Amino acid sequence: RLAALLPEADPADLAGKLSSGRAFVWLHRNLTPRQQYEVNRLGIPGVFFQRAERRVYPQGPLSAHVLGMTDIDGRGIAGAEEFFDARLRNDPTPLALSIDIRVQSVLRDSLAATMAEFRAVGAAGLVMDVRSGELLALVSLPDFDPNAPADSPLDSLFNRATKGVYEMGSTFKLFTAAMALDSGTAHMTSGYDASEPIRVARFTIRDFHAENRWLSLPEILIHSSNIGAAKMALDVGTRTQRDYLGRLGLLSRPDLEVPEVGAPLVPRDWRDINTMTVAFGHGIAVTPVQLATAVAALVNGGEWRPATLVRADRSRPVPGRQVVDPATSRQMRDLMRLVVEAGTGRNAAVPGYLVGGKSGTAEKQEGRRYRRDARLASFVGAFPLDDPRYVVLAMIDEPKGLKRTLGFATGGWVAAPVVGQVIRHLATLYGIPPNPALIDHQRPRGGTRLASY
Repeated sequence: RLAALLPEADPADLAGKLSSGRAFVWLHRNLTPRQQYEVNRLGIPGVFFQRAERRVYPQGPLSAHVLGMTDIDGRGIAGAEEFFDARLRNDPTPLALSIDIRVQSVLRDSLAATMAEFRAVGAAGLVMDVRSGELLALVSLPDFDPNAPADSPLDSLFNRATKGVYEMGSTFKLFTAAMALDSGTAHMTSGYDASEPIRVARFTIRDFHAENRWLSLPEILIHSSNIGAAKMALDVGTRTQRDYLGRLGLLSRPDLEVPEVGAPLVPRDWRDINTMTVAFGHGIAVTPVQLATAVAALVNGGEWRPATLVRADRSRPVPGRQVVDPATSRQMRDLMRLVVEAGTGRNAAVPGYLVGGKSGTAEKQEGRRYRRDARLASFVGAFPLDDPRYVVLAMIDEPKGLKRTLGFATGGWVAAPVVGQVIRHLATLYGIPPNPALIDHQRPRGGTRLASY
């Protein structure tokens, strides 16, 4: 009789519970008012109802990896729900997270569309306020519906943005350039010979699009030269490289208000070959949140602040730790701008705004080998560079090249457009006006669009 009113209930399971001999047993949860009425009408002795609270997530999967979820008894078991479980149980004061649901929606939609178009297996992205470390958006795809997590595959429960650690490829060249400029081992006019690959024992370091000539420091970033970055890192030295990466929070597990946080993978024996490969983002793996936090320090005047998912007190500035000189930060903004103007970041450009950034493409490691058919494509951008406010990061996992991208599935082709789309929306949402002079320089003239500002 009960099973006839509760279609999702199993008759055999109900019969087993009723004949268990136990003094109390749950027969069914989350009855609708109509179901409660109909069961009550049956008049079965010993059947009672109990009211209980149930956690409801109105936005479904939109912020699933940030919020996490609770178990059937309301205890947090993932995300902010787990991290703040005791706080939410014992403190009646509302807890305000830093996530802006509008920005979250824009980022998720853009990543999901790109992931589908390039037939990728996953994606991750974030938007960070460089002045406070607040994460305004944090997305990991595929995601899940916290209202019904059991209906989602296990892969969707993994948070790529905070738990996954990845070799982020050429985005690391930003840190190599910053430490070289800040330590004084290089200047903006310095040059490096990138005319031939570097061979060290069984390793060969080569450029994806080789220029086969001497490259200035800015050109190393514009053309994303592995050879130039490796030689720049050797001049910096292993000890100094590790010191700067440590200052930028890239060598230790970050603190973030979710339990799903990954620890970086760093070389056990840091030799010259490691110094060279780390210079262009190979041989070291970090989380996307770590990467964005470090880039924020490069563009905001040189102050490192930890990433946070809790809304900051807007009445007072968030203190930071100086990790590079403000002059170095200005130079890095100039270099990041050049990458978008003339380098691999052109697809992140937004008319009217000073956008800078760096692309990254890295082969995924499987065991001790790298898979040439499986890449991570990423782009990290910052804007507006004349008064830095936001860092936007997009990462696409195993994208496949398309005809319109000439078969390429690199960070500049795949991830940079996502960053550009998000920046367009950010500018509108937060009322950041465009610079008319920049717009004028990008208008088509005689059927040709100018390539620089």
